[in-house]
Amino acid sequence: MRTYLLLLLALLLVACAGPVEETAVTPPPVTEPAEPTEPELTEPVTIRLMTHDSFDISTSVMEQFTAESGITVEIFRAGDGGAVLNQAILSRDNPLADVLFGVDNTFLSRALDNDIFIPYQSPQLAFIDERLQLDPEFRALPVDYGDVCLNYDIAWFEASDLEPPQTLADLIDPAYADLTVVQNPATSTPGLSFLLATISTFGEDGYLDFWQAMVDNGVLVTSGWEDAYWGHFSAASDGDRPIVVSYASSPPAEVYFAEAELDEAPTAAVVTDGTCFRQIEFVGILRGTPHETAAQQLVDFMLSTAFQEDIPLNMFVFPANNQAQLPDVFARFSQIPDSPADVDPAAIAANREQWIEAWTDVVLR
Repeated sequence: MRTYLLLLLALLLVACAGPVEETAVTPPPVTEPAEPTEPELTEPVTIRLMTHDSFDISTSVMEQFTAESGITVEIFRAGDGGAVLNQAILSRDNPLADVLFGVDNTFLSRALDNDIFIPYQSPQLAFIDERLQLDPEFRALPVDYGDVCLNYDIAWFEASDLEPPQTLADLIDPAYADLTVVQNPATSTPGLSFLLATISTFGEDGYLDFWQAMVDNGVLVTSGWEDAYWGHFSAASDGDRPIVVSYASSPPAEVYFAEAELDEAPTAAVVTDGTCFRQIEFVGILRGTPHETAAQQLVDFMLSTAFQEDIPLNMFVFPANNQAQLPDVFARFSQIPDSPADVDPAAIAANREQWIEAWTDVVLR
């Protein structure tokens, strides 16, 4: 009886409670796997900038980048421009650095054909002349430009009672025998630029005849710019060559670094029509870098005015960023050719290797 009463009471309680509402159970949100985070986004990182031996930038400028970004940059100088590119290509499966600076427009197609760079469209490109932007896929971004020209030692020519050369053809005159030092176009970007100037001037049918005449007239060939300028050019060393292939912006360097203040440059550039070749240098992020985001930040910084305004008095070429201000000594003593040699970039890409090989056969073999 008692069991019956308890059962009846339970039924009455359920009836009085009304219908039971079902409560929807919300499953936990599905979280997509997080994208891998590059170490440089969360902790200090060091990246490597591979470049040529002539690369120079103020320590304070690089320290500014590190202070602003937390990224330390290790500079790896790997020879002249051509040598740097060769090493980058040979090591593309295991890159030697994260960023490469120093490939110029004479070697650009080779770098792009070998696919060593990854694309990056820096916002700083808005301040760079489109005529300097030669890669529409933004794998190589312009940093600076300069005109490769003959330079001569003014005092040497005044003392020798010989007029300085004014054209490329002057170099093969017997009066200029044993006076000129140039760079190998296979290993040096200024050397290749000068070779292109001779091709522009004498044509594909005549440039090898010019170079044979240069050999007969005692031209000296070095592997790179530093050896030619600091090792053999009479105005900058104990060398005995008063003519060197260098830059139209080299004379202000001589003024800037002179021990005593100078009113005139001790050297001058030959800037007559067709004697110079305009060289553009590029920076690119090397494919395979584990620090892509940090590399992008370095590229942005290299195209910014802070870095660009430091270029003229360190590397003595012009900044690519049109917002960058030129220092006075650079503006006063730089010589700008009105009509540099013109060689179609497509022709350079198609013929560069055979031009160099033909030059090597005539000049070095």
